[in-house]
Amino acid sequence: MDALKGWERAIEQAEHALAEKFFGSEAGEAEVVQALLRACDEQAVVCSSHRTVVPNVYIVELPPPVYAEIGPHLAAVGQELTDRLAHHGERRGYEWAGLLTVRLAAAEHVPNGRYQVRCAPMEHITSAPLRAPDV
Repeated sequence: MDALKGWERAIEQAEHALAEKFFGSEAGEAEVVQALLRACDEQAVVCSSHRTVVPNVYIVELPPPVYAEIGPHLAAVGQELTDRLAHHGERRGYEWAGLLTVRLAAAEHVPNGRYQVRCAPMEHITSAPLRAPDV
């Protein structure tokens, strides 16, 4: 039973360290979150006095070792980033260009060696009829 509790504590400590790395402490947000919010703000398009549209697809590119470290927690980290960005947009009165999506991806060449945030409006699906795949 003690071994099981030890494993549980080790997993909790790893998750806590990962959360600190990405999201910072209660006192302030981590650098990755700040970069995500900044990318959103920089891409805001004011359409009228009551409408500001921002991209809805955000990709946080990480070096492969960091991405592998996060591996088992990708969904939770992605959801936390999405929640923080959604809250930021709500506070600013932004309108998303579509369904908000934040995902993490591995990238061999990250300019600062730690992460890179990319964003864009989701490409719209054309109205052309679908073709059956060639067999």
